Amino acid sequence: MFFLITTVIFFSNSIFIFLLISTVFYWFSLRFTKVDFYYKFAKLNSRVATIILFIFLLSRWIQNGYFPLSNLYESLLFLSCIILFVYQFIEYKTKSKIFGAILLPLVLFITGFADLTLPLEMRKASALVPALQSNWLMMHVSLMMLSYAILIVGSLVSILFLIIFLSLSKDSEISFTSYGSYEEYARAENIEIRDLYNVFLDPLDKMSASKQKELRESRKLEFLYNLDNWGYRTISLGFPFLTIGIIAGAVWANEAWGSYWSWDPKETWALITWLIFAAYLHLRLIKGWVGKGPAILASIGFFVVWICYLGVNFLGQGLHSYGWLT
Repeated sequence: MFFLITTVIFFSNSIFIFLLISTVFYWFSLRFTKVDFYYKFAKLNSRVATIILFIFLLSRWIQNGYFPLSNLYESLLFLSCIILFVYQFIEYKTKSKIFGAILLPLVLFITGFADLTLPLEMRKASALVPALQSNWLMMHVSLMMLSYAILIVGSLVSILFLIIFLSLSKDSEISFTSYGSYEEYARAENIEIRDLYNVFLDPLDKMSASKQKELRESRKLEFLYNLDNWGYRTISLGFPFLTIGIIAGAVWANEAWGSYWSWDPKETWALITWLIFAAYLHLRLIKGWVGKGPAILASIGFFVVWICYLGVNFLGQGLHSYGWLT
């Protein structure tokens, strides 16, 4: 028992330390853009933290004989692991350090909450309660956690988009909603895309004030197009997982309780979450809206996901005994 407790503490502390170091150096890399070491060191520490977290969860799975989602502590770590994998994939595709800078603090907060707030008894693996002794555990709970993680990433990207979008000039707001992509905007405005990257290399005092403003505003628009695109793509990926997870949960509920839907707090907020992101995708796919409107809806979705996943656990116990705080 002492060895198990020591192992939990060792893994938890290691993950927290590597995430903290990575977060700090991601922020340094944004401030000191010409120093590559900060960004490379931040990436290295985040990769190490991800590996340690993955090994920790895998070891609990092998040791206990069931998927490591038996309690709130394991689900928080599983959520953190998925967010780390998703952010690293987006960072690899976009080559942008901004995703690590905004997502790692969230993972740091989640793991810190799991290790510092939850008592040690809740962090130890225990025998599954009868309601969870089902093959549906891995199917339903893992899909829900996967959808939460992906939707949290997509909605957090939308929050960042919204913050930057609100700082645009009125003309730039109109430009953003008028063109389907940044390349289309650059061609229409006769802007050379290569010049947008040179703005950080060429001495600004050699440019006119109007040229500086044009390049900076164009660079901001390019960044916004990328954020809008990745927020939309991420939410589009998370929504099907949420849908399948809810359906799997309904089938499991009928098997366990004799009813597909009982309006349990978890079920109710899962439905609200589904409706929020369904409305977001409807605006994007059917209405063709981009920019502020869908971003506001996705930003609301960020908080709704957290209420669904964690918030209702503080309000009172329903049929979902899994993960409740006492």
